[in-house]
Amino acid sequence: MPIDGLATQLRKGVIEYCVLAMLKEMPRYGGEVIQMLRARGELVVSEGTIYPLLSRMRSEGLVETEWRDTPGGAPRRYYRLSRSGQKAVAQFRDEWFRFRDSVDSIFRNGVKP
Repeated sequence: MPIDGLATQLRKGVIEYCVLAMLKEMPRYGGEVIQMLRARGELVVSEGTIYPLLSRMRSEGLVETEWRDTPGGAPRRYYRLSRSGQKAVAQFRDEWFRFRDSVDSIFRNGVKP
């Protein structure tokens, strides 16, 4: 039985960096980011989470934006990593791998010295 709120707390801690990592590949619009996260199962998020997050990341200089026309629809705001965003996602990736390896080691081997 899952611990109440555990998945939510884990998501809150990593979702920003997951979004930055997705933008590393190519510029994306908010709806596309939401769809990609939902496709990952445990990373289900709402528009009410992602759009404010993207806005905050833009204000902090982690992402840059541009409007693009869409065929037969309204223009979309696309987000791409800035240099600061590239640095942030690289630092998080390195820290995440160290952290994950430590946790995995404890669960596999216990706390042997």
